[in-house]
Order: sequence, then structure tokens, then C-alpha cells
Amino acid sequence: MNTVSVPADANVFAALFDPTREPDRIFMESCDGRRIRFGEVDDITARYAALLAGSGVGPGSFVAGILEKSPEGILLYLATCRLGAIYLPIHIGMSDAEIGHIVGDAGPAAVVCDPSRRAAIDATGAESVFTLASDGSGTFTEGSASIQPRRELAAATADTPNAMVYTSGTTGKPKGALLSCGSVIWNARSLAACWGIHAGDVLLHANPMAYGLFGTTTPALAGGASMILLPKFETEAVLAQLPRATIFAGVPTYYSRLMADPRFDRELVGGMRLFVTGSAPMRTDSFAAFSQRTGHVLLDRYGLTEVLIATSNRVGDQRRADNSGAALPGSQVRIVDGDGEPLRPGAVGMIELRQPYRFLGYWRDPEKTAKAFRDDWFVTGDFGRMDEDGQVSVLGRGADLIITGGLNVYPKEVEAALNAIDGVLESAVIGVPHPDFGEAVLAVVQLDGAGAAFDRSEALKKLKSSLSGYKLPKDIEILEDMPRNKLGKVQKNLLRQRFLSRFDHLPRP
Repeated sequence: MNTVSVPADANVFAALFDPTREPDRIFMESCDGRRIRFGEVDDITARYAALLAGSGVGPGSFVAGILEKSPEGILLYLATCRLGAIYLPIHIGMSDAEIGHIVGDAGPAAVVCDPSRRAAIDATGAESVFTLASDGSGTFTEGSASIQPRRELAAATADTPNAMVYTSGTTGKPKGALLSCGSVIWNARSLAACWGIHAGDVLLHANPMAYGLFGTTTPALAGGASMILLPKFETEAVLAQLPRATIFAGVPTYYSRLMADPRFDRELVGGMRLFVTGSAPMRTDSFAAFSQRTGHVLLDRYGLTEVLIATSNRVGDQRRADNSGAALPGSQVRIVDGDGEPLRPGAVGMIELRQPYRFLGYWRDPEKTAKAFRDDWFVTGDFGRMDEDGQVSVLGRGADLIITGGLNVYPKEVEAALNAIDGVLESAVIGVPHPDFGEAVLAVVQLDGAGAAFDRSEALKKLKSSLSGYKLPKDIEILEDMPRNKLGKVQKNLLRQRFLSRFDHLPRP
């Protein structure tokens, strides 16, 4: 598959949305039954653009969205693209302090927020603030209802900034990552091609508004699919809507919750074409059980804030639980050692990427931006391996690598062995300080309904049959619930903080 094209005039609205496409067909439908048709999008976004422009928004300025999911929220992004402005998605579940940091750091020309977050925005001193609720009401839609549409589209190049997404901030305050129009268009079109998205598809969209824009919404736009929007993942709502959909994308936590419901079966998903997973590792047994239950094989992909989706399986690939596919068309992936030297197929090392439209950098941080690249290769900070066919297996963040007694332990390998033990619902393996080994391997597990019979000593004995001695956990901690972020991923940094002193009582050698 060759690289997809990005037009010379790279306005994202023009590149991803065709206003002439079947005007009467449903473009988006909300959970309360509100519908936006393809033929309505041009006029609505032109009026939104006019309102934003009247508030001082123009090419290169920021528009912040702190919103529950709604058709109007997605149309806000498209209106921002029309103006050549930079969209700033902020998760509505963030604390006031987190929102204050991002708004203060970026200085958006306009903020559109859910009414519940108005006080937090007012505290930042932002001047141009609109409200937009999940039901479509608010000063933003009211103000745009009778305004003269602004139909002209701002010119853009592939290097024009389109969005700024703030990193998770697990090692400090989050930083804004600037994404170009070229990157957004290329990524969306590439994924639409890899996943075979077409006008007959219906995406059931249950991912968060801020985190589900790129990698979920934009590929659907590029392929001309319709979307059913759910405010968030809830098993009951997803089960009710799946018979109307053809594509569903979510993190492994979503799939484990669906699998726990006996109604989730082949008959229910008979009309589905594709299930996409990612953002966190999928257990091998869960991957196999999903296929057996539904007749569908999950399609995995791998991405980062700075480069969007980097690798993905294709719809025609033979998919495995432990691989996230090959580099997107026109891009490259390599596995390197600590000196940046490429490693042989199958060897574990750091993942680096080279894409046709590179990451623009971190907001107001040229030093961090420079460190993100080795020549023109983006340094992901993740480690993994690649087979002879170019299929990538991601083993974890570089920060997750455990060095115990001078030997490298990759958490995913230990977690896979733990997850195979009866009673373990999910595991997280971390490194914590140890007076003798420098770092110790510590396992944290969450048990399932059969977990009452789980025994730490017996579990460690079972691990000895499949793991080298230095990879064995020094102990196993049991938690009722794992700490998770907004996408359901286990927050290992919080686990490290909690168990930082776990082995401090041991004498030094």
C-alpha cells in the first residue's frame, strides 16, 4: 500500500469532509436521537466559523474545547479547521488546576466549554468564552444560529498547525504537542485505507471526546462513514447500539466489560465489520476468547500523542494478540539500541518512527523538541520488537523498563505470565527501589470472580515454570481496583508512588 496523498492546500476541513456527499445521509447521531445530515455540515460549520472569527479567532490562534461528546462538539473542530486555527481539545474530566494550566499555557483566543466547567474557565481569565452542553444548547449554538455564514476556507500547508494535544504529564506538567495539517490528514486517510472505511460504514463512537478525536473520529471522516455518538462507554448503551453499527473502537477494558455480558455474542455483532483495539496491551487469552465468542479478530494499532497512530494492522492481515501491525503507508519504523543503531528482527529495543509529515514540536519548549528526534527519526520512548515482515510488538514505555541487578525486564512478558493464572483479571508489573538489586520486580494484580482462591506463593511457583529467575516478581500485591486514566489504562506511575517504599525495610548488602 503506497502512501496516501495530502493536497497542496491542506485545509483539514476540505481534505476530510466532502460537503457534496449524499446530503440526506446521516452524518452523526447523538444518544438522544439528534441527527446531523451530511448536507447540513457546511452551513453549520460556516456559521460556527463566523462566530469564532467575530471573537478574534483566525489562522494560528487557539480554540479550546472542554466538552462532553456531541455532534456540535465535533462540528466545532471542523469550524476551527475552516479558519486555519488550532484546535485545543481538553478532557472535561480534568481538575480545575489541570484545566487552568493548559488554558494559561496555550492562551486560546476562544474557549467553548460545557456549562459545568464555566467557573473553572472564568478563573483562568480567558476573555472569549462560550458554553456548549451535550444536548447542543448553550451560548455557542445560540450565538451562531442567526449569524451570516463565513464560507471561505483558510489556506493551509502541510506544515500549518492544526491541533495541540497535551501529553499526559506523568513525569511533570503536561506539554502541548503541536500537530500539523499534513499529519492529521495523512493519518486519517491512511487509517481509513488500512481499515477499509467507506461510506456504508457506521462507527459506534464510545471513546472520550478529547482523546477520541484523532484515531477514531478523523478516520471516519476521511472514509465518509456515519457515526453514532455515545457520551462514554457504558456496556448497556454499547450493546443496544451495536446492531446498528459496523465499526467499534475501544481500549481493552471496554472489550473485557463487553465479554463479561452473556448478551455479547455472534448474533448481536452479526452486522459488525471491524473491532479496533489499542492504547493498552490486550491479554492473549482475552484476544482468543473474543474471537471465539464473536467470530471477529480484534485489529490492534499503536499510537502516541505526538505522531497520532504510528502502526496498524490492515483489515486483511493475519492478526495476533501481541502485535500492533506495520508502519502506516509511507512511514517507517525501526528498533534501535541505546546508541541509535538498528537491531536485527526480533531483538528488543527502542521504537523510532519516520513519517512523511513530522511532529511540529512541543509548545514553547525547543529543548524538549530537539530531544524528541534522532536526526529525522522520532524517538518514541517506547520499547518493542519488529519481526521480519515489519510487524511491531510494543512491550511498554521506556519508563516502564525494569533494570534489576543489571538485567532488563520487560513488564509485558511478566504480565502475560501473570494473566494466565486463574483468578487474575489484570496485572501490572512495575520496578521499585531495592537495596540490593537497585530495582525490584513488583507485581500488582486485580482479581476476578474466581480470585478468592488466588494464592501468592502458588502464583510465584507457577511463574517459575515460564520465567527466568531475575524476571520473577519479588512479591505480588493485590488491589481491589487498579488506578486508571480517562481511557481505562492502568496508571503505573501511581502504582510506583504507592509502592515506592515496598522494600525499604530490607537490609543493605
